[in-house]
Amino acid sequence: QVQLVESGGGLVQAGGSLRLSCAVSGRTSNTYTMAWFRQAPGKEREFVIAIAYSDRGTRTADSVKGRFTISRDNAKNTVNLQMNSLKLEDTAVYYCAATWSNRYYLHTRRTEYEYWGQGTQVTVSS
Repeated sequence: QVQLVESGGGLVQAGGSLRLSCAVSGRTSNTYTMAWFRQAPGKEREFVIAIAYSDRGTRTADSVKGRFTISRDNAKNTVNLQMNSLKLEDTAVYYCAATWSNRYYLHTRRTEYEYWGQGTQVTVSS
């Protein structure tokens, strides 16, 4: 069993940057494929970015490519989402997710991830 806790959300102006962290407890995060999803009001939860177990690769949604990056801090057992050049449409609740059973692929469907955090709000203002 693994527990995920997101932090780092907040209010930022368009064009600014924000860094989210997902603290992983219960297991070493490096053995899981981890991802970030987001859900805006009235919309479906959508895939943002993922990093494969043992850092074997990443996958990024077209909507954030070139602006968002994902990384691990193995010493702290966290997975981080660096968000630059934020846009109004990036406003959403951001969720950290993990998969053990499906870790061999960088899945974009939420159903492929067994573990979820509670989410952290990111609001981008003009």
